[in-house]
Amino acid sequence: MATSSLLSPQYARPAPPLPLRHLPPQPAVASPATTDRLRLRLRVRRAPPPAQAKFGKFDAADAPAEAEPAASTAEVDGGAEKAVVTEDDSCLPSDLQGAIWQSGKASADFVNSGGMRGIAELLIPQLEFLNEEGAQAEVWALSRILLDTLAQETGQKVKAIFPDAGVAALLKYQWKDAQFKCASLSDRKPVDTDDEVVVMIIPDHQMLESVERISSQLSDDPIRPLIMWNPRLVSGDVGVGYNVRNLRRNFLSTFTTVYSMRPLPTGAIFRCYPEKWKVFYDDPNRPNRYLLARESSSRPDATDIEIIFGGGGASEQSEEEPSMMTNVMAAFSSVSRFMRVISK
Repeated sequence: MATSSLLSPQYARPAPPLPLRHLPPQPAVASPATTDRLRLRLRVRRAPPPAQAKFGKFDAADAPAEAEPAASTAEVDGGAEKAVVTEDDSCLPSDLQGAIWQSGKASADFVNSGGMRGIAELLIPQLEFLNEEGAQAEVWALSRILLDTLAQETGQKVKAIFPDAGVAALLKYQWKDAQFKCASLSDRKPVDTDDEVVVMIIPDHQMLESVERISSQLSDDPIRPLIMWNPRLVSGDVGVGYNVRNLRRNFLSTFTTVYSMRPLPTGAIFRCYPEKWKVFYDDPNRPNRYLLARESSSRPDATDIEIIFGGGGASEQSEEEPSMMTNVMAAFSSVSRFMRVISK
């Protein structure tokens, strides 16, 4: 018996079309303008929300799965329309290499603008605890990111001065293709007349006299810029009281902090020249993200930090009248700071 005789007229109709993924290519029936709008709508809808890894961890793997772009961008194919959404923490690096590149870029911008003495500091454990096995070798390798960036962005002859003669000799042998030259603080003549930009890599407090002598030499004719990367000139071995205050007042005060990154338990302090100092606090609704609490033209001190985080950290609260708890904390901080000063 024929199968068609068992089917009702309703089921005898042609079979419904296959799912879209099995259909053969069909001729386009939509206009180009409609297709462009549909493509734009799909691209914007699929774009993940912008995110950034918390730089206190300095590991891109710790960031959320959608933490790839710092800002979402939607463009029409013709380039006529462009929409950019920038987050508060889009200026923060997502990993350690990105932070070091930023420090080199900020130093180059400072030099290109006519700056003479700058400090780039990354106050993170990876670059502070150099006594662990293999830590110094990793730091020297990472410093090349800074030096290469500075040489490329300025287009000038860069001299890198390391704290140890053995390290300088080893890196000079390993980095034969480098765009900069290497020397050490213990060299008889670490700076040559043809050096245009000098970078001291983690200068130690034990070589403070050499650091000051080189800085003075660079201030004479011809005047050349000096960048100190993660200086360690203040230490308990130098002594407390007058020596430290004199060092900060007469030497370190002549430098401009062009890059600074300091993680806090619930936030961070960040500065990248030529931008202002920025204080961030943890976003309570999104892990591994920051919200901007305040901007300032000078480095926030301990009192500023306690006021910001004591009041909750939100920038909206700065326009409101300070709470009683904030005033009490500010007064206590001022007294504590005064006691520390007079006890030295």
